[in-house]
Amino acid sequence: MPHGAIWPALREPPDVEDRAEVLFELGSANLLHDPATTINQLRAALEEPKAEQGLREAITYRLAQALAHTGQLADASDLLSDEAKRATSSRTRLRMQAEQFKWNSVRVDEENSPARSRLLAQFAKRITGRGLAERHILGLRAWDAAMRGEPAATALEYAEQALDGGMSWTDQDFGFEVPASVAVTLMYCDQPGRAEDLFNTGIVEFEAKGWRGAHLSFVYTLLGYVRYRRGRLAEAEDFVRNGLQIADRIGHGTPAQWYAIGTLIETLLARGNTEEAQQVAHTYKLGDGFPQAVVYPDPQAVWGKLLLAQGRVEEAVQNLSAAGKRLDLRGTRNPSWSPWQLDLALAQVAREPEQARATAAEAVSRARAFGTSSVIGHALRVSAAATEPAQAAVLLQEAVDHLEQSPAACELAHALIDHGTALHTLGDPHRAAQQLYRGMETAAACGADALARRARSQLASAGLRPRRLHTFEQDTLTVAENTAAGHAALGLDNTAIAAKMHTDAQAVSELLSAVFTKLGTDRLGLRRALGI
Repeated sequence: MPHGAIWPALREPPDVEDRAEVLFELGSANLLHDPATTINQLRAALEEPKAEQGLREAITYRLAQALAHTGQLADASDLLSDEAKRATSSRTRLRMQAEQFKWNSVRVDEENSPARSRLLAQFAKRITGRGLAERHILGLRAWDAAMRGEPAATALEYAEQALDGGMSWTDQDFGFEVPASVAVTLMYCDQPGRAEDLFNTGIVEFEAKGWRGAHLSFVYTLLGYVRYRRGRLAEAEDFVRNGLQIADRIGHGTPAQWYAIGTLIETLLARGNTEEAQQVAHTYKLGDGFPQAVVYPDPQAVWGKLLLAQGRVEEAVQNLSAAGKRLDLRGTRNPSWSPWQLDLALAQVAREPEQARATAAEAVSRARAFGTSSVIGHALRVSAAATEPAQAAVLLQEAVDHLEQSPAACELAHALIDHGTALHTLGDPHRAAQQLYRGMETAAACGADALARRARSQLASAGLRPRRLHTFEQDTLTVAENTAAGHAALGLDNTAIAAKMHTDAQAVSELLSAVFTKLGTDRLGLRRALGI
């Protein structure tokens, strides 16, 4: 029924046999822009006695989505549980179980998250990806594996299975949430270029259908988050502000708004705009309370990080510790997903150095278990901040080595500048200058202005004159980068590539670091990124 015919149909009113379908169509039309109204209409549709089974199932899925997007996650889960008991088809029960997995995974009040994860893992082992319901379960398994900090290879394996056969972003019965979760999983697994491709596909599908509600807000925000993780901070800020603007129109306190607020604050802090980040937090009353949904980045952890940037160390420690305790109880242990432990270690350094070292060591252990170069490098950099200069220099060299193998450009800049600072303290001005110059240029290219200023200050204090910053096209490989990338894609290590290119391994490492940054991949995804 065309949406324009719905209101007259209700005024007539429709026959009893048609009323459930009319209410369903009306609720569906309102879902993107007014989910609260949608809930009332879909509840009324579900109460109609003449709704046939297929329609009743469609109403259930849509109502659960509307409840979830207004923060009523427990109600969404309970609805699906009740309707699953009525279902006579095993396929329907599987589909409703998939929907329950989805909404329970973001419930703060979920009683036993590890048990849900175990059940999800059992389901995923038994299915092959036949049909969207099974692919959604595989996608949720990939996302859950990443959140829990299982090896990145496990998360990637399930993500690939979920994508094999395709996923629609605009299937109203299945929603956009699982395709988005798979894309974010790829990002956490150091494949942000592929994540961006998926999000761009989602945007094209949404705009083709004229969908400009919560769906588009989420995708703009998450695309901004991918850019933030890649170190493209100005672009990240622009995308996230667009996402927040759409979320503001939908309503206050919605999950879409929480996602955008946290990501915007993280991005502003990375750029060095602490005052502006504080203004965003003040405008949205971030410190006054946190959502009853699992949001990434975690709002309480973001609040703790902001407090740390403001020098409010004790409050930062309290909030980061509380966020960490809550996330650990859920089994969410991946510092790539929520780096609360890394921020907590930095907050503890000045007053509790031994505790800071222990906190950082645990984060490094978790990072190594997940296994991506970006999170291992980040964790090692923070661990270095909690130790004495000689050991810090060793840890920072290892951090740089890992980050050069990742697409995390801003984190690489931070590690280079920290390493250069440590080397200067140890009396190695030549190597210090090399790292500081490189870190400064990388930070400037990322839009991390405060980090670049810090590098320039370190160079000046060492009596070195900061050179003019290079400018370059972010996505275009140079001839040398393309050559190095081609050799790496064929499986050659850096020493072998250096021999073929008549240079040294360090030069190859720097070339490949630029490749990974520009293409948004690590070595594992290089062949796909190059199209070979």
